[in-house]
Amino acid sequence: MTQFLETTRFGKLEIGEEAIISFPDGIPGFESHTDWILFGEDETPIKWLQSISNGDVALPVVISRDIRTSYSPKIADADLASLQAESDRDYGLMVVLSIPSSEPWNMTANLRAPIVLNHAKRVGKQVICMNEEYSVREFVFSEKDRGAMRGRMEEKKEETAAAPREKEGQ
Repeated sequence: MTQFLETTRFGKLEIGEEAIISFPDGIPGFESHTDWILFGEDETPIKWLQSISNGDVALPVVISRDIRTSYSPKIADADLASLQAESDRDYGLMVVLSIPSSEPWNMTANLRAPIVLNHAKRVGKQVICMNEEYSVREFVFSEKDRGAMRGRMEEKKEETAAAPREKEGQ
């Protein structure tokens, strides 16, 4: 059965039942939101986990290996068992991003609490991994890249501010 959802970010979405991912316990902070879809353009690594119960609620997520190729969270057996996977190949890991609107170069990823998805059964759960070395606010970009992005943004602001003055002088 197809349903439609009006969203803040993406307008009206058509949702097929096969696209729904069930989070039986919700997601921490969004416990009442148990049905979600994964939405986003194929060519961009950032996707959106969109709540079906509220079109205003969407979380930016990315496949964990896109942030850190060596990412290897230790996940409790009870958490994995609740996802009913028949093999390790049924699992996928995503992490939630925090993207400051005024400083996107300071984007961080929550590596401490990945989202584990069972692709085969369309069930997910955000878990706390047992690795204490992972942070809830791991920078996505290196310090060098953040500095370069910040510099480009400042240059654009200066160019934008200078453009009206140049027009006045013509």
